[in-house]
Amino acid sequence: MAAACISGHFLARFIDPEPAKCSISASLISCSRQSSIHFFHHKYQSCSLSMNGCRGDPRAPIGTIETRTFPTVSSPALAMDTLNSAISQLKSDPPPFTSGIIRLQVPIQQKIEAIDWLHAQHYLLLPRCFFSGRTPTGNSDIFNGNGHNSTPKSHNLVSVAGVGSAVFFRHINPFSYSDWKSIKRFLSNKCPLIRAYGAICFDARSNISSEWKDFGSFYFMVPQVELDELEGSSMLATTVAWDTSLSWTWAMAIDALQATMCQVSAIVVKLRKEVPKTYIISNNHIPSKTYWDLAVNRALQLIDTGNSALIKVVLARSSRVVTTTDIDPIAWLACLQVEGENAYQFCLQPPNARAFIGNTPEQLFHRKCLNINSEALAGTRGRGRSTTLDLQVELDLLSSPKDHLEFTIVRESIRKKLEAVCNGVVVEPKKAIRKLPRVQHIYAQLAGRLRSEDDEFDILASLHPSPAVCGFPTEEARLFIAETEVFDRGMYAGPVGWFGGGESEFAVGIRSALVEKGLGALIYAGTGIVEGSNPSLEWDELELKTSQFTKLLKLEVPLHQKLIT
Repeated sequence: MAAACISGHFLARFIDPEPAKCSISASLISCSRQSSIHFFHHKYQSCSLSMNGCRGDPRAPIGTIETRTFPTVSSPALAMDTLNSAISQLKSDPPPFTSGIIRLQVPIQQKIEAIDWLHAQHYLLLPRCFFSGRTPTGNSDIFNGNGHNSTPKSHNLVSVAGVGSAVFFRHINPFSYSDWKSIKRFLSNKCPLIRAYGAICFDARSNISSEWKDFGSFYFMVPQVELDELEGSSMLATTVAWDTSLSWTWAMAIDALQATMCQVSAIVVKLRKEVPKTYIISNNHIPSKTYWDLAVNRALQLIDTGNSALIKVVLARSSRVVTTTDIDPIAWLACLQVEGENAYQFCLQPPNARAFIGNTPEQLFHRKCLNINSEALAGTRGRGRSTTLDLQVELDLLSSPKDHLEFTIVRESIRKKLEAVCNGVVVEPKKAIRKLPRVQHIYAQLAGRLRSEDDEFDILASLHPSPAVCGFPTEEARLFIAETEVFDRGMYAGPVGWFGGGESEFAVGIRSALVEKGLGALIYAGTGIVEGSNPSLEWDELELKTSQFTKLLKLEVPLHQKLIT
């Protein structure tokens, strides 16, 4: 599946059928770009789209965007039968369009957890994705999978799992406005469940390290086959995308979809929310505690002396955990779901590559029509062992001058960025506590109304990186991170989520890990450094944040294994 990556080009590749058997050429967009900090704003000055020498225009709408819903069935196996029949009928009666995207969906009476369905597909080498929204609250319609429609609560989308890609987008260059428009070309308000799931790296200016090379600077995919977990039922769907002008014909797209369907299992077994026993052979931190202390003290010197504009910088740590047996990323993610209330869970895995998984409490933004929501999150404490102790920890967090400063920087930065593209911004609550099963944070909610749906790209570009994962001022903090950290953050702390026709939602990819077969995992965590920070206490915060992963593993090798080795 390799395709040439030419500097200055954007890579959009169609369907991944069986990687070992088929090689598909890349489509390239050649654009001159004007840079902001991490994203490129370019309003189509001589952009072109091509594949195999056939030119196309990313501004031109595709021929058709459709969703076809079939009668409800009682099981995934019956849904597979319905979809296979529908695909065969489509193959014999192709639509009269040279380009398009069609979703076929079959409601299933029983509720099937998307994570269970995805785990049943774990033998495939196809790309995989998973996204689970936070539990909706009374005043929130977060992750309502039905777009503008008013539908029963039992139909609300909870989680999505997908395999294969009807179309995907990736490149080593920064995510640009034209890249965003190329993705949006395949989306429509009329088909709210056709979505592109993916992530954008933390800093596109940094060199991509070997562990992140399969993700590029950004990676988005519209799944070929997906299981949608609803609040009271579920739905199995397939999506086919084609564009003759890009040398990806209807016949090729249908053949690739059928090849994927032949590999998908209809047997779904309830996944136990525990990781099979495995032991940690080694756990190496980059930086080590010694170099961490040096980095934090250097940041504090810049902050305290006034010789720099730097007020806050978020420093991160990469911890390589090597285990006695392979870590199943989906099983690990299922365990994280146990403490996933008020958090997003995600998995993004290019074909036969590492899996980026996470359990993040932080929303970057949620857009529905012109309404947009975001939030500020900063300051971390563990939970108390009793109600009384937990309240004492909460009061300590709320009254801490250091944490108040860190939180205020984040909240005010997000508010100003929203005000630049919104008609009015509301902050409510202005400062409160968000409690998670193992930690608690200070947070505030912000809401506004965009002037145009095209402002979605601008708000994504401006909100990332936020002071919560980078620092303030942004450019000074980014430069300090680039000079100080000796590992590639990749998608860690970058936007993770999905684009839809009239709706989109992104979380911040923190509390995350990169899992590779046979090599264990890289676990990432960061903490904000401001005036009053203490290196040892900040290190303890890193330990607290990564413990949701490491607690699922045994911390030492049994004695008999040590003797053998």
